[in-house]
Amino acid sequence: MRILVVGVGGIGGYFGGRLLEAGRDVRFLVRPSRAAVLAKTGLAIKSPLGDYAHPAPPVETAAGADGPADLILLSCKAYDLEDAIASFAPAVGPDTLILPLLNGMAHMDALDARFGSARVLGGLCQISSGRDAEGRILHFNDIHNLVCGDRADPRSPAIARVEAALGGAGFVLRISPAIVQEMWEKWVFIAACAGITCLMRAGVGDIVAAGGAPVIEALFDECCKIAASQGFPPGDGLIKQARTFLFNPQSALMASMLRDVERGAPTEADHVLGALLKLVTNGVGAPTLNLAYINLKAYAARCARENP
Repeated sequence: MRILVVGVGGIGGYFGGRLLEAGRDVRFLVRPSRAAVLAKTGLAIKSPLGDYAHPAPPVETAAGADGPADLILLSCKAYDLEDAIASFAPAVGPDTLILPLLNGMAHMDALDARFGSARVLGGLCQISSGRDAEGRILHFNDIHNLVCGDRADPRSPAIARVEAALGGAGFVLRISPAIVQEMWEKWVFIAACAGITCLMRAGVGDIVAAGGAPVIEALFDECCKIAASQGFPPGDGLIKQARTFLFNPQSALMASMLRDVERGAPTEADHVLGALLKLVTNGVGAPTLNLAYINLKAYAARCARENP
């Protein structure tokens, strides 16, 4: 299967790199500036689960020149989605499958509208990763899970092909029969984690130690109620897992969105928090989520004012 990875950031670089390490037919679609850097430095992954380096990873700056891809692994930031779609569209053929790993759900509407829902799989990843100043992919913990599924038919031939292509490639792959539910549950968790750590500019353990557990509780509860109002109430497993991570006074957990804020970068506030707020209906209040969103919008406004 010919795999096109859109971008070489913390997610695309990690999973694409592992696929490359496993000998899969992988190419990275990148901007010319990123291609020039990779030509000099190669692709490097630093991970507690094993490092990997490729001196000359296969890259493309224009998709589709060698024909359509069989699978497109989409891992761009939400605010780059429109540009990313335009960049990889020439590589979409009659049988191409698209596996997005973005947070939230709004990107699914955009992909369905452009390419049709039959070729757009559901997907998510569970990993804490980023990129350092030299462009190396940094994996911060021992979790590197990729979950995907066919939204219409959990046992479709399409998802079987994807499982064969991605399985056994140095990360944990799981095929989900309820991928949309799982995507909603991750959205709830990410919104709560990003909202509270960005609002407080601190890790979860610091917030709990400061007496902030009730604020975390309020934010998480609001996110859960919004998901339930849309027909996707988080299951007991997600709630138990979230409480393990979000209320641990020893935890250093902080959302990648906070790392974006700390380095003065754009954030996915609109896609993760704002899109969730748009779903608030009568009887479902979300004052804590709204405060967290305003905080991030104020940060964006300040960045725009100071760096026009």
